[in-house]
Amino acid sequence: MNRDALIHARLVASRRRFLTSLSAGCGGLALQSLLASDTPWSPPDGLHHHAPKAKRVIWLFMRGGLSHMESFDPKPALTKYAGKTIAETPHKDVQSPDKLKNVRVVVVNDANGQQRSTIYPLQVGFRRHGQCGIEISDWFPHIASCADDIAFVRSMWTTDDNHGAQVQFHSGRHMLDPREPTIGAWINYGLASTSDNLPRFVNIGPRFFDVRDGHYLGPAYDAVNLRIDPANPLAFASPETPASTRVQETHFNLVHQLDQLAAREYPEDRLLTARLQSYELAFRMQHAVPEVLNLDEESEATRNLYGLNEKHSETFGRQLLAARRMAERGVRFIQIQHGDGAAGEWDAHGGLKANHERLAAQVDKPTSGLLKDLKARGLLDDTVVVFATEFGRTPGSQGSDGRDHHPYGFSIWMAGGGIRGGTIHGATDELGFHASVSPHYVTDVHATLYHLLGLNARRLEVPSHRRLDRDYGNIISDILA
Repeated sequence: MNRDALIHARLVASRRRFLTSLSAGCGGLALQSLLASDTPWSPPDGLHHHAPKAKRVIWLFMRGGLSHMESFDPKPALTKYAGKTIAETPHKDVQSPDKLKNVRVVVVNDANGQQRSTIYPLQVGFRRHGQCGIEISDWFPHIASCADDIAFVRSMWTTDDNHGAQVQFHSGRHMLDPREPTIGAWINYGLASTSDNLPRFVNIGPRFFDVRDGHYLGPAYDAVNLRIDPANPLAFASPETPASTRVQETHFNLVHQLDQLAAREYPEDRLLTARLQSYELAFRMQHAVPEVLNLDEESEATRNLYGLNEKHSETFGRQLLAARRMAERGVRFIQIQHGDGAAGEWDAHGGLKANHERLAAQVDKPTSGLLKDLKARGLLDDTVVVFATEFGRTPGSQGSDGRDHHPYGFSIWMAGGGIRGGTIHGATDELGFHASVSPHYVTDVHATLYHLLGLNARRLEVPSHRRLDRDYGNIISDILA
């Protein structure tokens, strides 16, 4: 084989590898320096480290801090002690300095570190559901109908008591620390693509703190932000002036030929290869993304399942139905964030009952519709659905009818590929203050997802960016099937 033919074959092979794995696309100064050095290291090959139980993740995040006590962790003691300060209950020690020491910023109201707010009673009833008999808030009746498929983790904790905890839940690091890649970026980085025409990692919904994911892995591993609008699904996806498909292909082929000239001159330049391939993917996405977001193809029964015909649930329902369509077509990590505003709408410092009842109605039916639809199509067996929030809310009142931020104990749930449904794991104390049984830092959720997807997070480590042990998390093995 002559030199030109060899270079051409190498280019073709490297182009295909970029679209089917994450071994190329190494943006970011850190990776550039590694690639230019003599360090015996290379990016992941996109293969599983062990046999996976799941292929993809749908990540539902309630921005602002969903109250664990009015959703998935009932605390009748709040009604029992209503109107008393915590110091006037048998649980006054929950606010001792020793028990609060892990949180980075602690807001207190007196010199003794005691909050003077009074216990705020539960604002909603609970009922048992499914064969498992798990108690779930009456604000989530549709999710409750899926109780036998869900594992509830009632013992989460984090260290940031402000909404930067959204960054911490996704990356494991406090917002004041150097930035770490997010869970979606690591999965994007570690596993090969299963689609030639769609990105591995997408985000739908608002982000108001750190809007990046890849950080030192590079922008190639950031989420692609999508809008559920087939006519205008993502920024810069359409030409500035109208152009036929044939004209676009002509322009694309010309740019591609010019890129190939540069690639022949620099055949080992992985960054050039990554850039070239990202252009190719972007071109194909112009056709594939509008198709996947065309929900008119779905039956009326499916649309009803997701609540598309009800005004309060239509927006979130469209997002979740689009998520199912993306899951079918090979997107690895689908991140959907609910709750607009800088802090997030679930931030109920006042009017908690009206706030949570309204927002729960927006997400309840679409979320259950997603679980039921995935299950009916056989996709729930290899899809993990995560329902999370950055922290819980205080057992004491803020003002007359709200709850403050609460990082010491809160709830999330998971369902799907490799998860044992109908399960409660962990617990908070009687007031819902501290994660008291089997506490889990937020990266334990990440570790569980890595395991289910067949990844070992320690094998993804970039040598020039040593991670803390806490960054890796620990698998929540009790909720695995």
